[in-house]
Amino acid sequence: MEHISDRIKAMSPSATLAMSQKSSELKAQGVDVINLSVGEPDFFTPDHIKEAAKKAIDDNFSFYSPVPGYLSLRKAICAKLKRENGIDFAPEQIIVSNGAKQSLCNCILATINPGDEVVIPTPAWVSYVEMVKLAGGENVLVPASHEQDFKITPQQLAAAITPRTRMIILCSPSNPTGSVYSREELKALANVLSEHPDVIVLADEIYEHINYTGEFNSISQFPEIRDRVVIVNGVSKAYAMTGWRIGYIAAPLWVAKACNKLQGQYTSGASSIAQKAAEAAYTGPQDCVEDMRKAFERRRNLIVSLLKEIPGVKLNDPQGAFYVFPEVSAYIGKRYGDKIIESSGDLALYLLDEAHVATVDGAAFCAPGYIRLSYATSDDNIREAVKRIAAALAKLQ
Repeated sequence: MEHISDRIKAMSPSATLAMSQKSSELKAQGVDVINLSVGEPDFFTPDHIKEAAKKAIDDNFSFYSPVPGYLSLRKAICAKLKRENGIDFAPEQIIVSNGAKQSLCNCILATINPGDEVVIPTPAWVSYVEMVKLAGGENVLVPASHEQDFKITPQQLAAAITPRTRMIILCSPSNPTGSVYSREELKALANVLSEHPDVIVLADEIYEHINYTGEFNSISQFPEIRDRVVIVNGVSKAYAMTGWRIGYIAAPLWVAKACNKLQGQYTSGASSIAQKAAEAAYTGPQDCVEDMRKAFERRRNLIVSLLKEIPGVKLNDPQGAFYVFPEVSAYIGKRYGDKIIESSGDLALYLLDEAHVATVDGAAFCAPGYIRLSYATSDDNIREAVKRIAAALAKLQ
């Protein structure tokens, strides 16, 4: 007999991982697929970080690590936050987890009760909504359109907050849109939040260093809300360390203690070897971060210029991360042979089947009518992928 819990039945599978799996299956069959579905740098982890991991093995870092992470790593994270963000944290306020994904889920599970409302600006990363469901919370989605560069206004935020609101999740630079909130825009949101002292701000800053605006601004910088902002970050994107699975929260002490308690009961501490590698990432030379950022910026410029040449595709100029999020509703309702493209999901599947390019349906990010493309791939792949997409779209009648 199968007996699946209601909480799992209520969750949706990850659309990004599902599309990446379909792409891999086609590749295994010998199909030349270009995978633009996955949010992963295509660079290798820098050598000095790999060397630190090898040394950790030789130095016998093979025992259970402390639940919140090694003190040396938490101190390195505090130093990074002070150096790069101008914010003071104590090591007790840092909890290291198995990737920023677990950090986010820890915080939501540790602070949200059934019936509590969580405000999520959309388009939004696929897992936020599902994590809130897992906690029994209620998602309050606040849509921001292509016309407003996918960023919500203070008026929208104020209208979304009710007496049941306990959290807002803010991602800047954004997955899936690449939009980046300026200091002025964040200040305006902070002004609204300052009037609601029971609302936690969960700031997902994992794309902090993949930023083309010249500066990064965290909503944690504003003293009027500082004591209830939880920063989530990690090494995956900036240091090309997705598989190492190291993320962290920098949080008010009461949140950090709650997450430590939770993590102590279901995963314990993160990988000892990966933690020593992450420590080297934060304390070692940072040129690798800027080198990768420059490469992503060049690719951004390339893919945006090429996509803008395709009729009917509407596109903003993303200022961070490594995604473009074109509006493709002009192609919905068109047909190819006896098939009708009835949604952006249909279009994503059509592009996979016809163009052999894997993208992700915008509906997975609470934004139907769009698709997400990752440009964390080579310039040649980008050129060939957009060429194939343009040819496939031209066949639609």
